[in-house]
Amino acid sequence: MNIDLARTFLEIVDTGNFNKAAERLSVTQSTVSMRIKALEDELGRPLFVRSKSGTQLTAAGMQFRRYATTMVRVWQQARQELALPPGFRTVLNIGGQFSLWDRLLVQWIPWMRTAMPDVALKAEVGQSDGLMRQLVEGLLDVGVMYSPIGRPGLHIEKLLEERLVMVSTRRRSVSDWDDDYVLVDWGPEFRTSHSQAFSDLKTPAVSVGLGALGLQHILAYGGTGYFPMRTVRGYLTAGRLSPVTGAPEFRRPAYLVHAEDETREEWFATALDGLRYVASLESEE
Repeated sequence: MNIDLARTFLEIVDTGNFNKAAERLSVTQSTVSMRIKALEDELGRPLFVRSKSGTQLTAAGMQFRRYATTMVRVWQQARQELALPPGFRTVLNIGGQFSLWDRLLVQWIPWMRTAMPDVALKAEVGQSDGLMRQLVEGLLDVGVMYSPIGRPGLHIEKLLEERLVMVSTRRRSVSDWDDDYVLVDWGPEFRTSHSQAFSDLKTPAVSVGLGALGLQHILAYGGTGYFPMRTVRGYLTAGRLSPVTGAPEFRRPAYLVHAEDETREEWFATALDGLRYVASLESEE
């Protein structure tokens, strides 16, 4: 079977839409439709039911999903391992959320290159849901993220805990509230704790979904917001930011996720130990 057929099938499952799948694959919608028809002809069963609200899997489609995932994973792993240059025995695929690459994973890469120089590394950046999907599909060996979802066959452990502190470009207390507050969305746990602590807070003038963007904004134009202590410590020391007196602190755990596999080789355990070591240096506990 042409591997592109299986890959196209999985893109439709992920997006729920033939058009969006075509965009991701950089092909036309007619090409996607022809691939699915060819796949259904080979299998002798319809895989999707299309309607105005989107695309849904048939019973046969749900059964085939597991096989398609395995096919794509094995194909990708085979390509990677066969393409390895002399001196490398394998490749480790790791993915992490953007703000966790800063310092944590960036430090782990040179650690890994020193400890296991014969292991090639392929690094990805993504959000928790996308990283989880790639882990389930076997496209990633390791994921580091804030909000993993428990799935059968995956091991989840807390890697570190960040301390989120309120800082400002001017000296102030938490009672000196004004419109310069920038609300950074640090995930569902933070949103819940933040709402409880600031139940009377009106909708801020500026809300962002990326911490780096929020920090750049207040450093450039002034303001107040919550950020990890490890990120703002240098700015506090330099006097560019000040802690907000009386503001509550919040905790934000980050997790290490990988497949449960007792047959993993020694090099994989070493890679995980390296992540735990680097995380121990960065944890705010």
